[in-house]
Amino acid sequence: FLWGVGSSAYQTEGAWDKDGKGPSIWDAFSHKKGKVFRNETGDSACDGYYKVKDDIQLLKELKVNHYLFSISWPRIMPTGIKTEQLNEKGIQFYNDTINSLLENNITPIVSLYHWDLPQVLQEKYGGWQNISMINYFNDYANLCFEKFGDRVKHWITFSNPWAVAEKGYETGEHAPGLKLGGCGAYKAAHHIIKTHATVWHSYNNTWRSEQQGMVGISLTSGWGEPVDPHSQTDRDAAERYIQFHLGWFANPIYRGDYPEIMKNYVGRKSAQQGLGTSRLPTFSVQEKTYIKGTSDFLGIGHFTTRYVLQKSFPFLQVSSYHTDHDLAELVDPKWPAPGPKWLYSVPWGFRRLLNFIKTQYGNPLIYVTENGVSEKVQCTQLCDEWRIEYLKGYINEILKALNDGVNVKGYTAWSLLDKFEWNKGFSERFGFYHIDFKNKNKPRYPKASADYYKKIINANGFPNQKEVENWYQKAMDTCSTTHQLLATDSLITHMEMVTEIVLPTVFTLCILISIVLLIFYLRNHS
Repeated sequence: FLWGVGSSAYQTEGAWDKDGKGPSIWDAFSHKKGKVFRNETGDSACDGYYKVKDDIQLLKELKVNHYLFSISWPRIMPTGIKTEQLNEKGIQFYNDTINSLLENNITPIVSLYHWDLPQVLQEKYGGWQNISMINYFNDYANLCFEKFGDRVKHWITFSNPWAVAEKGYETGEHAPGLKLGGCGAYKAAHHIIKTHATVWHSYNNTWRSEQQGMVGISLTSGWGEPVDPHSQTDRDAAERYIQFHLGWFANPIYRGDYPEIMKNYVGRKSAQQGLGTSRLPTFSVQEKTYIKGTSDFLGIGHFTTRYVLQKSFPFLQVSSYHTDHDLAELVDPKWPAPGPKWLYSVPWGFRRLLNFIKTQYGNPLIYVTENGVSEKVQCTQLCDEWRIEYLKGYINEILKALNDGVNVKGYTAWSLLDKFEWNKGFSERFGFYHIDFKNKNKPRYPKASADYYKKIINANGFPNQKEVENWYQKAMDTCSTTHQLLATDSLITHMEMVTEIVLPTVFTLCILISIVLLIFYLRNHS
């Protein structure tokens, strides 16, 4: 069983315009006022571009088997178009990263796309609304296979494409910030699914025999539990919840087409609006055959669960993905919610989701690619007992799912570092390592959960209650010591800032006053 941690390029690398990197849609989006909380940007993020060696040291401390990271498309192909230019410095950066990981016996799992589309492709073609993305992305993927595939054996085409489609082209909360209600998300997803299949076939035909690697996709989904498990309408609504999230992407890849329930609901609502065709695009017979079976493993991101019930939306002229599935989501107020409003800790939902995948898609090989919890607090909290509880609960449910016969082979905790959380800026912190973003050196400090996760990895799970309680106590003791160190460092940083600002200011004022006095003196004497 593989244990690891993950991160993504835009959230951690920084160096947004350095060494020949082209702009991405997230550079453009975060530079517009009002798009991100407090107008924060990922311009420097965690300075991961300059701190690869430091961060690999943290991975060694955790004793992980693998590290999941993403490649920034515009860092190695500034305009996104292969024939226009390649950025050798960007390629070198990822070569160095991969080599360093392997030297330290850490397996790289590489995502080709974690949301940072080259801005040129958005401006020229409308990004994922345009079918031409298939060829541009395929060229980029093939370049990555060519440059890195001799050492990288686990490839993810897209990380959480649901968010790319829904938040990028439906609600506009994420880059590129388009609100193309009712159609935009479906169209973007359609092109992403076709692109994924094209890349899988590229690998299969050109690289697989030589490189012997695997290509999969990473899909993020919550679990939907019927409010009343005895009510057929609630059970149907919960089924729709999963199909409109996970099934939207997984069904075409594992079964050859969109879920029937999606086709029926979106088709019916489109007809009610007087549209001649469904807002959900269709795959041709050839496309269905081409797409089906294009995943060597399924990456699963999972954070939380919702109770679901039937809710009919009145006939609306304004269509939306969110009203298409006729359901409402509820939460149990007793569920712990340590971080943001959306992330409740509901471990049992994870086992149900994993079993659903086993049943629906023929028990595929699963790697958990994202699972974790953030804190949303203004004061620094290194003693994150709620994250320890979350990890313990969710990892335990994976073990139960394994005992149910689910073919899950690895777990990736999200995430290594506190980092830029998209439209939430730096207000949500998912990391095992706290970063002091106010300090220009961006120092990393381990939280209690880092120590606890290290123990889980070392024991390959949970040995016995007493020992696990012991881990908890030790983790809490360690974080108290680290907290004192952080407090001292913060004070020194503050003093340095004061020194850097105050001393030059006082010095400048003294010189100005001296000049004024000298002028007066000279005037009086003359």
